[in-house]
Amino acid sequence: MTAPTPVSEAALQAVLRRDRLVVIAALGAVIALSWIYILLGAGMGMDSGTDMAMAMAPMAWTSGYAVLMFIMWWIMMVAMMLPSAAPMILLFARFNRTQREKGAPYVPTGVFALGYLLVWAGFSLVAVSAQWALERTGLLSSMMASTSVVLGAGLLIAAGVYQLTPLKHACLKHCRAPLFFISHHWRPGSWGALRMGFEHGAFCTGCCWFLMALLFYGGIMNLFWIIGLALYVLLEKVAPAGHWIGRAAGVGLVVWGGALLVAAA
Repeated sequence: MTAPTPVSEAALQAVLRRDRLVVIAALGAVIALSWIYILLGAGMGMDSGTDMAMAMAPMAWTSGYAVLMFIMWWIMMVAMMLPSAAPMILLFARFNRTQREKGAPYVPTGVFALGYLLVWAGFSLVAVSAQWALERTGLLSSMMASTSVVLGAGLLIAAGVYQLTPLKHACLKHCRAPLFFISHHWRPGSWGALRMGFEHGAFCTGCCWFLMALLFYGGIMNLFWIIGLALYVLLEKVAPAGHWIGRAAGVGLVVWGGALLVAAA
């Protein structure tokens, strides 16, 4: 059997750069399409010239409407969370390519990304159920924002307290350190990549699920609230002082929620 031709360092680096560009282009396309979907009204019958915070007529919860809400939530999570997951996905692509050069089976980066996105699909299903329950009890307005000061303040305080918990920062550690995650959770093969995507998605959800619940306070269709939360999540995960930013935000959210309760008393 003829031995494989050795790959030069320059050739390997060229392949790695090409793979990186392909992954970046794919991530950019998915993120861009997701944001376009949101800006066009997320299937709610609004065009780009319509204020997304404008009150809408209440909708009956048919099976079709429930599916539409699930799609809206999932694409919104893709748009908000995928940018902060990009460093992890890019590192997986690079490490996976080096594994292939060593003779290990190659797994498309999309398998890892799919596992990550499926976790957020599960979160979206829970969010839709919560939205249905809140609407039935009259706690959400027609623009899908809290109508109750107590509920809004409770969400802010709960999110703030969670920002200060060890669980939050354990999950954030994995989100902020892609190399640490790779070194501790690497599994070979397609199923291994899918499982890794699930695990990273679980850490990411554990880090951000209470922040995403704040959409029920600011308004699920409030574009400024969506963008603000997405930028905060990105900052918390990639900024050098991300852990301290998270703690400061936690204190701020608790104070904000407390102020709402005092003002309403």
